[in-house]
Amino acid sequence: MSEAIVRFDNVSKSYDGKSLVVRDLNLDVAAGEFLTLLGPSGSGKSTTLMMLAGFESPTRGTIHLASRNITTLPPHRRGIGVVFQNYALFPHMTVAENIGYSLRVRNVNREECQRRVERVLELVRLRGLGDRRPAQLSGGQQQRVALARALIFEPPLVLLDEPLGALDKQLREELQLELKQIHEELGVTMIYVTHDQSEALTMSDRVAVFNEGRIQQLASAYALYEQPANAFVARFVGENNQLCGRVEERTEAAVRIRLEGGAELLAHPVDDLAPDDAAEISLRPERVRLASAGAEYDNVLEGVVEKLVYLGEATRLFVRTRQGLSVIAKVPNDREALDLARGTPVCLGFRTTDVRAFRAQPPA
Repeated sequence: MSEAIVRFDNVSKSYDGKSLVVRDLNLDVAAGEFLTLLGPSGSGKSTTLMMLAGFESPTRGTIHLASRNITTLPPHRRGIGVVFQNYALFPHMTVAENIGYSLRVRNVNREECQRRVERVLELVRLRGLGDRRPAQLSGGQQQRVALARALIFEPPLVLLDEPLGALDKQLREELQLELKQIHEELGVTMIYVTHDQSEALTMSDRVAVFNEGRIQQLASAYALYEQPANAFVARFVGENNQLCGRVEERTEAAVRIRLEGGAELLAHPVDDLAPDDAAEISLRPERVRLASAGAEYDNVLEGVVEKLVYLGEATRLFVRTRQGLSVIAKVPNDREALDLARGTPVCLGFRTTDVRAFRAQPPA
């Protein structure tokens, strides 16, 4: 990883002096990186972004930007671009005036301002719309204006606080790709906040998963999805079968777990599990295959199809096993899958490495 442009050093935040919204945060962000802060509501991700922007102050700890301590600097002196979900555009100004506003307050001359506005309008695909008012634009176009305004003064860092949350699914997915393309073209560092997993996985170089004020895992999208570090990340990122049981046996490469109802599975242990430990296992539905009764899978479960959901490229099967477990399989729509119906007996097969076993967490 290249040199860090942003550094959080033991940063904590409390609003009431008692409970911590962010706890002992240590985080380095590399220059040119696209980092996403992902987590449920109240996990601390937005508060982290607002402390970096200067709209909130840490209770303790320091924040550095390009080796400069900015912990107590007001927002307008940090030189950071910020994009909000609600656009925050001036309704009485034209698109060009909104975009060029930050240059005018920096006393950039008119000709240079106009040149930069035209360039950034081209970048965000709004060429020819500079004379319109925000109310004359669609939601997607207004968000492009907000992004252009954040980029025009060429900041070293751009913060984006759930900027696509108010848009419909198709437009949101379109802008995800455009935003990633702009990031690659400009090479600017971007930190993005969302609770949408698909956004995080689609756009990010790395993702920091937050829960209860702490980073649970910081990794690439691939590692986050394929190798969740703990049970929370496995539950939160992507669809999973979550099953509970106890460790029966531990070998060097796997654990044998007896599930509720009596079924036994071989799993890859993420935590240091020993016999009789309570365990929670995670199994992605797309890793489950339709198998024959004698198939050479490490794990085979027999059951009956309770429900089918057609997804186009795949079908989601809801299967009740002989032991009473509910297991979801997401299988490609080949002829075998399309011939299935409710009540059909099936065998489900999957490998040991597809099943990740964690130490069960006590209820909160």
